[in-house]
This record gives sequence, C-alpha cells and structure tokens, in this order.
Amino acid sequence: MGEKFDISYVFTFFPKLAGTLQTTLLIVAGALVVGIIVGILVALPRLYSVPVLQRASQVYASFFRGTPILIQLFLFYYGLPEILKLLHLDVSRAPVLFFVILTYGLHTGAYVSETIRAAVTSVDRGQVEAAYAVGMSGIQAFTRIVWPQALAIAVPVLANVILGLLKDTSLAFTLGVMEMTGKAQSLATLTNHFVESYISLALIYLVISFALERLLLAFERKLLRHEVRVIDAYPVFRRDKSRGLRQLFARHARFREEVQKS
Repeated sequence: MGEKFDISYVFTFFPKLAGTLQTTLLIVAGALVVGIIVGILVALPRLYSVPVLQRASQVYASFFRGTPILIQLFLFYYGLPEILKLLHLDVSRAPVLFFVILTYGLHTGAYVSETIRAAVTSVDRGQVEAAYAVGMSGIQAFTRIVWPQALAIAVPVLANVILGLLKDTSLAFTLGVMEMTGKAQSLATLTNHFVESYISLALIYLVISFALERLLLAFERKLLRHEVRVIDAYPVFRRDKSRGLRQLFARHARFREEVQKS
C-alpha cells in the first residue's frame, strides 16, 4: 500500500519528471524522422504497383500494424543482434535508445505509408491529366498538383499518428530507458506516492499532447486556407447544404405524421 495522498507531491514531481522530457522528445523526433522516410519508401511500390515490392510493403505494413508495439520492442532489442551476428555484424553494444528509436520508427513508418498511399490516391486523377495536358512532367504534376493536396488530406491522420507515438513512448522504459514513465515509476517506488507520481505524469503528457494538437491543427488550417476561401467565395454551397437539411427534416416530419396516422 502507498502513502496517504498528498497533493504537494504532484507539484514536487513535476520538475523531476520534466528532467527526462528530453529523452521522450528525442524518441518521438527520431522515430518520426525514420517513420517518414520509411513510410514514403514503402508507399511508393504500392502507388506505382511494383510487382514484388508491392507485396513486400503490404507484408511490412500488416506486421507492424497487426502486432503490439511492446512485442516489437522485445523482438528488435533481443532478436536483431542475433540475426545480425549471422551476417558478422555485432550491434550488441549499441545503446538501448538506438533499438527503441528504430522500432518506433519502423512502427510509425507502417502507418505513414498507409496514410500517404490513401492521401495520394484520393486526389482526383483528372487534375493529373490536366497537368499533363498543359505540359507538366510527371515530377512537376506530383510536386505541384498532387503532393500539396495529398499533404493537406494526410495531416489530420498524421497528427493522430504523432500523438499516438508520443503516448507509446511510455513503453520504452520496459527496455530500461529512463524516459518520463520510467522516472515516474522510480519516484513512486522511492516515495510510495504512486497516485501523485502518475497524476504528474498524466498532466505532463496531456500538456504536450495539447500543444502538439494545436500546432498540427494550425498547420492543417494553413494548408487548407485556399479551400476555405473558395467556400467563403461561394456561400451558395452553404445555402444548398442548409436547404438540404431542411428538406431532410421536413421529410422526416411527414414520415412521422404518416406513421402516427396509420
């Protein structure tokens, strides 16, 4: 049993937990860089239907999306050095943080690849054909027409991936990495104030998640600023939408009256 709840410990633990925040952010940043690079490379074979690589990218995405991140951490930390020994590569002395960032990066890459693939395929094919018609090359059509729209579509999903990555870093302490969750567990064990320790930890995660969410929302609005202007320039669309809702409610009211009469 722990000690009696004392709110002062919540504030006492804040600076101690914040001291390990840089490790958590390092894992998030490193995994995000690896995940974006891997995600783009994995998405390309499926976008261009490359026969063998397309199947390999599907297997990759299925494995990392279909298995728990905790199991992936154990597999890469304990299994990867043994596999590389067969190739005469010794990574057993590599820091634990290397395996943690690599695992989280590959895990994130699976979700990023699916997001990129879905966002690119959602762009109207007619716009690409129009770009070709005005003389653009394939690269120009992708970078000027497809990619800006695909990025705007992908940002909300990528925001969820980043927030999920931040929270998943709490499992890194299972390999001995002293990030915020590991520090919270140590403080709780030393002081027997478990509730206060985890309340402090939860509040720090909440503040960081809120800040990231607002930042990504601002980025999303910046990407979609032209679409908002188009809607404002043509308010008739909003009138049509409200008119459609009124017609729907009217039909629903008539249906209820007919049911009551019958």
